[in-house]
Amino acid sequence: MLCDFYEFSMANGYLKNGMHERNVYFDVFFRKLPDNGGFAIAAGLEQVIEYIKDLHFDAEDLDYLRSKGIFDEAFLDYLKSFKFSGDIYAVPEGTPVFPYEPVLTVKAPAIQAQLIETFVLLSLNHQSLIATKANRIVRAAQGRAVVEFGSRRAQGASGAVYGARAAFIGGCKGTACTLTDELFGVPASGTMAHSWIQMFDSEYEAFKAFVELYPDNPTLLVDTYNTLKSGIPNAIKVFKDVLLPMGKTECAIRLDSGDISYLSKKARKMLDDAGLTECKITASNALDEKLIRDLMMQGAQVDTFGVGERLITSQSSPVFDGVYKLVAVENSAGDIEPKIKVSENTAKITNPHFKKVYRYYDNESGKALADELCVYDEVVDDSKNHLIFDPNATWKTKELYDFTARELLVPVFRGGECIYQSPSIDEIAAYCANQVDLLWDEVKRFENPHKYYVDLSQRLYEIKSILLNVHKM
Repeated sequence: MLCDFYEFSMANGYLKNGMHERNVYFDVFFRKLPDNGGFAIAAGLEQVIEYIKDLHFDAEDLDYLRSKGIFDEAFLDYLKSFKFSGDIYAVPEGTPVFPYEPVLTVKAPAIQAQLIETFVLLSLNHQSLIATKANRIVRAAQGRAVVEFGSRRAQGASGAVYGARAAFIGGCKGTACTLTDELFGVPASGTMAHSWIQMFDSEYEAFKAFVELYPDNPTLLVDTYNTLKSGIPNAIKVFKDVLLPMGKTECAIRLDSGDISYLSKKARKMLDDAGLTECKITASNALDEKLIRDLMMQGAQVDTFGVGERLITSQSSPVFDGVYKLVAVENSAGDIEPKIKVSENTAKITNPHFKKVYRYYDNESGKALADELCVYDEVVDDSKNHLIFDPNATWKTKELYDFTARELLVPVFRGGECIYQSPSIDEIAAYCANQVDLLWDEVKRFENPHKYYVDLSQRLYEIKSILLNVHKM
């Protein structure tokens, strides 16, 4: 029932007009990259799979729809035995993706394809947004660990849980969200709040009690009163009084306010001078990729960044504009008829037809060179030179040679049955890191990134041109 109401209205109409069993093709794609970046990270497919596997309508759902007084009983009977029977193709989670290329394609009877629209979009849009933001932040940290800290500022419970999952896919090493650890195995960790320290008569007693309870790699929050005058000195004393006699040297402090660059340098010197060279420094407090990048440029002595609201809400670019558009319909003979949406706003003109997407990799460097949208039955021979056509400038082409072609979309459902084995969360995160490494550094710039080449095949361009002429305004 997590649908936009118009999906039910249209589905009821499809049945009344005898169109409900007609196979249709929908693409999920997006038009604009968050933060004007060079690429996005696809995420959220696993939740789409789980949703479709269990998609059904209970008696209570049908009673609600009946109460609206606009739906035929034949439609409600159809929903009573509803089961998705279509095909779905998608890029694996963790894949870098670009505007206007299909991230997921649905082939299914019209009612089925229409009713899954909202959930498919909300799952892919949300998790792709957070995975993309996390990847930007992780790249800014230049190898320092990033932990997601944002549950209390997330947009609701599911935003916290699935946002932390997406952040791990994007490159974060863990989360503060316990439920995400329980459900998905994303490592949960935490230190203490200022309230722990305030509960004791002194900062030293608070630190000592905590380290005695958790002597394995404890982290102490040092900015409750005065970071340099009491926080760090008390942490050093407790580590020496409690940990070192146990033979333990792994520990950390956390900075949560003030000038992180200045304080981290001072803290590093104080810890080193005390012989605690293995003690790590964690920093939090309204961080994002730009602040972290500046801290790194200033030589901040931070080993781990805890990033909260600016990650879990993607504060600087809070909407991923994925859309779900009809691109083809099968006629009574079973032939696929391409469909197009035309608009005075050229950015909203769709790429028609049932498609496949090729990604081309340079054999010498291994780097991704370009993506090409092709008609579903086109096959690219990567043993030969290949010409990519720019539909926005017909005089411009890109010739590829000595390359390997790989299809991005993989089958997920066939005939309503899931045929895709979802990787573990660790495998998805590793795959994401590997695929991002295959992008040129110029594409990964935060400001004015190089535009990655995504175009249509000659055949698809000609089909689109014909449809545009048919529907010329």
